[in-house]
Amino acid sequence: MTTPLENISRRDFMKYCAATAAVLGLSEFELATKVSEALVATRAKTPVLWLEGQDCAGCTISFAGALNPPIASLILDTLSVRYHETIMAASGYEAESAYHKIVKAGGYVLCVEGSIPTADDRFCMIGRRPFREMVEEAGARADAIIAVGACAAYGGIPAAGPTGAVGINRIIKHKPIINLSTCPVHCDHLVGIILYLLTTGTAPPVDEIGRPKMYFRELIHDNCRRRSYFDNEMFLTDWNDPTQKNWCLYMKGCKGPETYADCPVRRWNDGLNFCIDCGAGCMGCAEPDFYAGMTPLYTAESGRSRNNRSRKHASSVFPLKKQDMKGGGQK
Repeated sequence: MTTPLENISRRDFMKYCAATAAVLGLSEFELATKVSEALVATRAKTPVLWLEGQDCAGCTISFAGALNPPIASLILDTLSVRYHETIMAASGYEAESAYHKIVKAGGYVLCVEGSIPTADDRFCMIGRRPFREMVEEAGARADAIIAVGACAAYGGIPAAGPTGAVGINRIIKHKPIINLSTCPVHCDHLVGIILYLLTTGTAPPVDEIGRPKMYFRELIHDNCRRRSYFDNEMFLTDWNDPTQKNWCLYMKGCKGPETYADCPVRRWNDGLNFCIDCGAGCMGCAEPDFYAGMTPLYTAESGRSRNNRSRKHASSVFPLKKQDMKGGGQK
């Protein structure tokens, strides 16, 4: 249950604006003004159509887990999620009827979660229809399209299987798509992008593979708290050695030096933690190579490691100190 928009105090609203303004490239005053104007202008509520293909519903769970009431209220009370298989009350013919009415009217934000099979349409059917056809149909009448999570953006985990799974940019080729490519999507990324569309009426600047620059402009490596160990060539080689507890996980398959995302700064679970601080290397889930090109995840012998991340490669890209590597203890 969300807090009604009218019940949000001005203090809570301004606190949210202050936290969000820098990310959106606006001053706190500009953001408050634009959001206020947008809320007044969208009393009819901007419709959201959310489709799910080959997915685990993890992105839906991540989005639903947003813990800041102002964010949920701004988005859920301002927008109208009119079709979402997982959270909608309707099912069967009623759900399909709602879908067709929304598509016919047009002018919605299309969110796609999950990949699209291309090997055989029967791998993903919804209401006796191929999911691919629904994406094409819904995409044609959408005002904005967001690929929610790694699967929808580039194929993700399903692309490692036999279904020929692809991201929606392989299906919808004549419209811009905003790729939010972590696994799962970060709720702040999705909320922020929808809010950006609402307040500016335009899509945010994106990189060469469709990711918003405001979230994907820096490497995980740039802000990792283990960076100093990397610079001193102190790489964890033995999980059971307590002296190596906080050492760099590069030799254990961490993809942080090649993955663009703001996880170390934004963190997950309402800013509590993220993969590397939990003791696991970055899986590279924000990159197009995820998942097949990143496996095995917890060793330096992944396909991407063998091709691009040799010791020589790391030394040429990052300014390492000229010291011999020594595993298993302090230098």
